[in-house]
Amino acid sequence: MAFLVLILLILAAALGGGYYAYRYAFFSPKKGRDKLPACDGRQYEPYRAEIQRIFRALQERPCEFVTIPSADGLILSGRYYHVADGAPLDIGFHGYRSSCLTDFAGGAELSLQSGHNLLLVDQRAHGKSSGRTISFGILERWDVLSWVDYAVERFGSDVRILLYGISMGAATVLMASDLPLPENVRGIIADCPYSSPKEIICKVARDRGLPEKAAWLFVWIGARVYGGFDIRETDAVRAVKHTKIPILLIHGEADGFVPCGMSGDIQRSNPQRIRRFTFPGADHGISFLTDSRRYRDVVSEFCKMTLEQT
Repeated sequence: MAFLVLILLILAAALGGGYYAYRYAFFSPKKGRDKLPACDGRQYEPYRAEIQRIFRALQERPCEFVTIPSADGLILSGRYYHVADGAPLDIGFHGYRSSCLTDFAGGAELSLQSGHNLLLVDQRAHGKSSGRTISFGILERWDVLSWVDYAVERFGSDVRILLYGISMGAATVLMASDLPLPENVRGIIADCPYSSPKEIICKVARDRGLPEKAAWLFVWIGARVYGGFDIRETDAVRAVKHTKIPILLIHGEADGFVPCGMSGDIQRSNPQRIRRFTFPGADHGISFLTDSRRYRDVVSEFCKMTLEQT
């Protein structure tokens, strides 16, 4: 009897800890409207005015709101910005608990100035998209495939597509690289991606002074029991290993959230297909702001290389 009670107590503790981890890491509460970025943190202070300027410009730019169904029954939302018929299409995926306007204000400016049509999506459980569970790219990677299928159906079988992700969005598009994407996808741009959900979760646990192994156990339980997915199912390093899609990695060398070395791990998984550029002094997600001229040159060269392929 005592042994049974002990087992039940352990199970209750595991489920309780898993539920707390799910609510903390994966659950998305009721979502509000897009707000002007607060730019909290000293690393963003020098760029506050520029971030808010380009955010406002993108927010005020006319767009078409579009929706598609996900493979598992959610409604996914996006903003489509039309530049020219027959132009390449950039599809942007934002980061964890962020928004497409916040993360892609700079990237959107670059895309539109390059003459590309642009589709900025709200990741599941963010913005106008439905859902309550964020899965660090595990489920989101299938949404990438859904958006690509939508683009091909809408714009035609000859549309040229670039996938573009920031932070979790970067990891998401990399995880999607081993899915059956059509040849329309000419390249992937991943800015400050993490190498795997496990690595970034354990890194955050260490930063918060939590026991890494216990934190990971509860996170895994929370994802499996309450989120309905396996957080270990795939990761960026494994996904890119056999991809034939050209990939551009960008990472700030002073990234305090996703260590710059994580993108190095990704590149080493498939160095023949992956080019990587790091930006000295750039913190998380602000390589574009730290050295916008070099960022534009790197991205423009990659776009020219991939989009001109026949």
